[in-house]
Amino acid sequence: MSTPAVADPPRPPAATPGPGRTGRWGELMARHRRLVIGIWLLLVVVCGAAYPALHAKLGAPDYNAPGTSSAEADRRVAQHFSQLGAEQDLIVLHADGLVADDARFRAALERVLGAARAVPGVAGAVGPFDGDPKHQISADRHTTLAIVGLNGTMAERVDVATRLQTALAAASDAEVRADLAGYSPVEGEILRMETADLTRGEAIGLPIAAGVLVLALGAIVAATLPISVTAAGIALAIGALFGLASFLTFDSLVLSVATMIGTGTAIDYAMFIVSRFNEELTRRGVRDRKDRRQIQEAVGVALDTAGRTVLASGLIVMISLCSLIVVGLPMLNGVALGVVTAVIGTLTAAFTLLPALLAALGPAVNRGALPARLRPAETRSTTASTAWARWAHLVMGRPVVFGALGIAVLVLAALPITGIRYGIDMGLDSLGDRPTGHATRLVRDDFGPGLLSPIQVVASGSGDTALTADGRTDVLRLTSDLARDPRVAAVLPQQADGRSLVTVVPKDAFDSTAAGDLSADIRSRASAIDSAEVLVGGIPATFHDVSGVITRGFPWVIALVLSASLLFLIVAFRSIILALKAIALNLLATGAALGITVLVFQHGVGAAALGFRSSGFLQVFLPMLVFAVLFGLSMDYEVFLIRRMKEAWDRTHDNAAAVAEGLQRTARPITAAAAIMVAVFASFVSADVLELKEIGFALAIAIAIDAVIVRLILVPAFMRLFGRWNWWLPTLGRRWPRLGRQRKTASSAVTTVSTTSA
Repeated sequence: MSTPAVADPPRPPAATPGPGRTGRWGELMARHRRLVIGIWLLLVVVCGAAYPALHAKLGAPDYNAPGTSSAEADRRVAQHFSQLGAEQDLIVLHADGLVADDARFRAALERVLGAARAVPGVAGAVGPFDGDPKHQISADRHTTLAIVGLNGTMAERVDVATRLQTALAAASDAEVRADLAGYSPVEGEILRMETADLTRGEAIGLPIAAGVLVLALGAIVAATLPISVTAAGIALAIGALFGLASFLTFDSLVLSVATMIGTGTAIDYAMFIVSRFNEELTRRGVRDRKDRRQIQEAVGVALDTAGRTVLASGLIVMISLCSLIVVGLPMLNGVALGVVTAVIGTLTAAFTLLPALLAALGPAVNRGALPARLRPAETRSTTASTAWARWAHLVMGRPVVFGALGIAVLVLAALPITGIRYGIDMGLDSLGDRPTGHATRLVRDDFGPGLLSPIQVVASGSGDTALTADGRTDVLRLTSDLARDPRVAAVLPQQADGRSLVTVVPKDAFDSTAAGDLSADIRSRASAIDSAEVLVGGIPATFHDVSGVITRGFPWVIALVLSASLLFLIVAFRSIILALKAIALNLLATGAALGITVLVFQHGVGAAALGFRSSGFLQVFLPMLVFAVLFGLSMDYEVFLIRRMKEAWDRTHDNAAAVAEGLQRTARPITAAAAIMVAVFASFVSADVLELKEIGFALAIAIAIDAVIVRLILVPAFMRLFGRWNWWLPTLGRRWPRLGRQRKTASSAVTTVSTTSA
């Protein structure tokens, strides 16, 4: 007959091993704290001083898609029709009390044109009386347009547009106002707006984060450490980006996204380490700053545990962001490099400056403490708060119910993704009364929005040679067909070097999906012409190509992030199930966040409250960027939570107890960390630039979903359902590398055996 399973008696406790590599590094920083702090003070001063210089080097986002037909079309236009430069913009002259035929208006026009032609980088300017009065003078004759050509790359043309606007303002008078409209002027204005948005977002988010830190860590001094370390890490990243900007080109979006993500991650990383350090001080009963040995060991343990988790999280963030490079767009390459640089800067500060500051402060880290009832239990005794343990047992008591409810909420939130639409919104509505905004409104109201940046159709013979007679005939037929298209406001043909350039003015703005669809339709018609090479360029065609490149590259980004994260998590958790579960839940959380973002920004739910007008689509790069960023950030909480559960499992081999203890020890810092990230990201919802508003909203929603629904409900529910399978790894796992030293405890040797007899 069978006999019940019998557990072997516990073996005597094994000798406690010394600290791992990260722990020894923390103790080294603690011993040399004065030197480390001194070096960091110097670095912060030098790197912080580089911020104005870096900002001066920032250009506009480069939406070029190398290797596409629109890029080749733009190259041919610049080569063969250089008299109008690489880009054509509009000088808008308006007078309420004068008409274009008035002598004073014409004198002002000549003065403005002379000032424009004198600006370096301006290829030329054609006034309404030298060009096409029908298309350059408004019906009421109070507004006129001058076509101005800009030379240089896309980023260089923004600088030219900025200098040109300054010259126009100086040449204007009280009666006739001259402003600049077009793609590069809009980009330049957006660049300045993003800088203001970044400053305002930080002014809103950081005080909220500081308040959350005080509540999370229980003391004012402890709360200042993560903010100080974050500022130092961001300063280091600014210095590094300034050095890289000497031979690379960065745009304003790079700095905005890098600062946003770097700030959120840095505060979280530092808070986790400070929280664990405080716990170690309490466990060791350290009350005097003179007890240097115990303080150094507490620093070492904090870095050996929470520090190792922070390192793992930072690596996953960098892996996720580096995946954007496979898309092949300069804009995304810059974002990836900027965020990786910011994360490296914050990790460097967390592993050098923070342990030095902790060692210098010791128990003084708890000065300015809150009342005892508001402080974390770990700072008052070695026993953690039991409230989170009760919650864990409540969820694990009904894992199917809580698991099904959590999954249902995420799936329901993700449903709007099925109708997602992509585009690129330049934010023309957000320009307000700025000079470019004023000029843009005049063009849209008096001439039509398509004139701001039209489609360019360039035709040549095979191999960019002169057109043949048949080619000219077919191009003329295409031009006539386009002129009759109801979506086209005007068609303006011209010839040069035996080639043909047809400027197609849509009835819709260049950043609309309608203009992009028209570009694609023209390209389809042109492909049927055998007698000529017809390429479609201009900003609408470029935006259409960029959308296609991103859409095709997104699956590769997903595959790269998932495969790399899976391997990394298996090594980190020593478990197949936990790694797969983490990835599956992260995908659900990302889908839910994007679904809510689609509901708000595509369908306009709550648009009035958030201060924007829905364009009917999401920025094309948003889903991919949010996926890459969120997948890295959410692993921060996952690794932190599971590592504490693993510590308890190694000690007890009781799955339910391990889950409860892990949640009990980490729920407060995870919730606080999530609240900090939500505050930082949500502060950018106040931005005037739509893309920053979308990014901030999507990331804030994603982090909130991840911390509340995933970490506090789904993780304990599924940990209970999988039981001992949570910790399973095949025999091959014995030969897998380990992330840091594994601490052995007496109970880890306990085994359960069963015998049977007949």
